[in-house]
Amino acid sequence: QVQLVESGGGLVQPGGSLRLSCAASGTFFSINAMGWYRQAPGKQRELVAGVTSGGSTNYADSVKGRFTISRDNAKNTVYLQMNSLKPEDTAVYYCHVEALDPIWHRLTNYWGQGIQVTVSS
Repeated sequence: QVQLVESGGGLVQPGGSLRLSCAASGTFFSINAMGWYRQAPGKQRELVAGVTSGGSTNYADSVKGRFTISRDNAKNTVYLQMNSLKPEDTAVYYCHVEALDPIWHRLTNYWGQGIQVTVSS
């Protein structure tokens, strides 16, 4: 099992910045991809950014050039630096991790509890 603890959300004015963190702990063989999704009221959950174990990244078109995802493999932590925030970035942000269990090496998806990001003046 993998537990994910998210932090760093909150209220910020348009144009401001926030940094989200998600730390993974528990029992696993390895962590593969890590990423962030978000869900705004009345909308489907969407991928914001992802990073592979090798460091390759991908972003939603709406956040390219403003958000940066990174990971610290030694700490099993993924970060999302969000700059130039817009009101449309307001959503609950969810951390997502793919991990291999220690016995069967089966790939399992894990989700954080979600953290609110509100961009408003």
